Amino acid sequence: MKEKVVLAYSGGLDTSFCVKYLAEEKNLEIYSAIANTGGFSESELNDIETKAYELGVAKHATLDVTKRYYRRCIRYMIYGNVLKNNTYPLSVSSERIFQALAIVDYARSIGAKYIAHGSTGAGNDQIRFDLTFQVLAPDIKVIAPIRDLKLSREEEINYLKERGVVRDWTKMEYSINKGLWGTSVGGKETLTSNQTLPEEAYPSQLEKEGEETMELGFVKGELATVNNEVYDDPIEAIKKIESLGAAYAIGRDMHVGDTIIGIKGRVGFEAAAPLLIINAHRVLEKHVLTKWQMHWKEQLANWYGMFLHESQYLEPVMRDIEKFLESSQNNVTGKVIIKLKPYRFEVVGIESDHDLMSNVFGEYGEMNKAWTAQDVEGFTTIMATPMKIFNAVNKGQLELNDSDD
Repeated sequence: MKEKVVLAYSGGLDTSFCVKYLAEEKNLEIYSAIANTGGFSESELNDIETKAYELGVAKHATLDVTKRYYRRCIRYMIYGNVLKNNTYPLSVSSERIFQALAIVDYARSIGAKYIAHGSTGAGNDQIRFDLTFQVLAPDIKVIAPIRDLKLSREEEINYLKERGVVRDWTKMEYSINKGLWGTSVGGKETLTSNQTLPEEAYPSQLEKEGEETMELGFVKGELATVNNEVYDDPIEAIKKIESLGAAYAIGRDMHVGDTIIGIKGRVGFEAAAPLLIINAHRVLEKHVLTKWQMHWKEQLANWYGMFLHESQYLEPVMRDIEKFLESSQNNVTGKVIIKLKPYRFEVVGIESDHDLMSNVFGEYGEMNKAWTAQDVEGFTTIMATPMKIFNAVNKGQLELNDSDD
């Protein structure tokens, strides 16, 4: 009997190549499995399954990890307003761990000796998959054909053509990863520093002109309403926001960052829902959290996002940060008004019973109601005292002159 290998399968070029290679060159019995993180419709999943069997897999499995992904990761990224380099909502970075977890569980259930994935040797995903497999399934050997053979996309296409595989190869020129929290797009343009993706490379196209208003409601930091429609399941709310924002081609950008292995990398993405939700949530927090809540939450959220990106989700400190982030959301309840326009959006304002921009104590730049002019003079005197002492002891060091400019 042939030994079993579970292939983390997406139906794209890389994993299609892996099916043929693992069967012909490694003589393995292939069990393909797609871990769906919310980016695929039922018809798309059916199409992926059909193509897997056409390629010759022994069995194909669809593993739905969307709810697990949301509860254990996405909601914390919303709480933390996590954007890598202030740009990228960690669409692929965050979902890989949950795909890897599902693949490990499936491999154990069928007694597979090997796990395979289609990552290249120059990106982050190889680390995310390998690390998770090593930690949770050290007894199962990992195979990464694209990485091991150092193949280009053109070489993969030619290999499949020679074996009679028929596909729309023009679409396979771009590597597309879809999930609930956004879609990444890679192609020849992202391998350069001076080109951007063409319009047709993005899965969603501009459908609407003009503008419309969207209202997002949060309860303790979690999505609860979209345009006053109540959603018991935040996942459905995210999908609704994505459909509304994608119609305006909102959420497109190019992320440039440092890979885990130390080189620079570029990837295009479209993530209407994540960018709309995170920006709305951030503005609501500015109104309802204190200065120090905002300050420390930003520090820990930045670490949380970095650890997600760097494949450190299983590090125990992540659970500690999650507890802090969840605690910080006690008063993050209210409505955020957003204007949608082609390729962009504008956060107009918020309504919340916890809004600390209260006029009980004063109106910024207009009127003070809770202190006197003498109170401010005394406050300023005390605040200036440390600098006055330094200046008296170290005369002249605080003075600025033209030579410093």
